[in-house]
Amino acid sequence: MIQVKNLYKRYGGVTAIDDITFSIRKGEIFGLLGPNGAGKTTTLRVLSTVLKPDRGQIRIGGYSVLDESQKVREIIGVCPQEIALYPELTARDNLIFFALMGGHKKAEAKKKSKEILTEIGLENKGDEKVISLSGGMKRRLNLAVSIIHEPLALFMDEPTVGIDPKSRAAIFEILNRFKKKGVTIVYTTHYMEEAERLCDRVAIMNNGHIIALESPHSLKKKFNPLGQISFEEIFLELTR
Repeated sequence: MIQVKNLYKRYGGVTAIDDITFSIRKGEIFGLLGPNGAGKTTTLRVLSTVLKPDRGQIRIGGYSVLDESQKVREIIGVCPQEIALYPELTARDNLIFFALMGGHKKAEAKKKSKEILTEIGLENKGDEKVISLSGGMKRRLNLAVSIIHEPLALFMDEPTVGIDPKSRAAIFEILNRFKKKGVTIVYTTHYMEEAERLCDRVAIMNNGHIIALESPHSLKKKFNPLGQISFEEIFLELTR
C-alpha cells in the first residue's frame, strides 16, 4: 500500500530524514516511533503530502506522492495531534462539512455523519457544539473527520495525547475496525504500551535513521528470548 525508497529531507543544516526505505502492507497498523527530533513527524508530513522531500520516492495506493499529490490526497486521511475542528459548530456539522470537503454530496454527507457518530460512540452528542465536548470526545471526533471520506490510508500523529483511558480504548476499538476493513494506518505515539498493543510492526527512528523495523513481539524476543523485558525498555536502549 505504501512504498518509501531513499527518502531524504533536510532543514537548513539539520538532516531530519536520512535516506530511509520501508514499505507498509494494506490493512497494517504501522507504528512510527522515536524520541523528539528523531524525524518521525517530518516523515509523516512528507507521506501525507504536507512537505516535499529533497529526494526519494514515495507511492501510496499506486500513486506517486511527488507527481500525483492530488490523487494521493483523495485516498488518505490525516488525524493531527492538534484538534482540527470548528469549536462553534456542532459535532454533526463538523462531520458534514468535512464530508462535503471530501467530495460527498449533501445528502450523502448527512447520512455518513449519522453513521460515523454512532461508530465513534457520540450518537447522542451530534447536536452539541464541539466547544462543549470533553477532551476525549473531541479526540474521537477529530479522528472521525479524518476518515469520513473513507480513506485507504490514515496517518495519525499522537491521537491519544491527554485523554482518559475510556476514550483511548474507544479509539483503539475504532482503529481495529478500520484495520479489518483493509485501511492502512500509520501511527505515531510516545506511549510504548500503545505501540505494542496496536501495531503489527514498528519503525523506530533516531537522528533521521530507521534503527529497527519489525513487530514489537519480535523485538522483545530479540532482546530477551523469554520476552521478560518491556517494550519501553527496548525503545530506550535503542534510542540511547
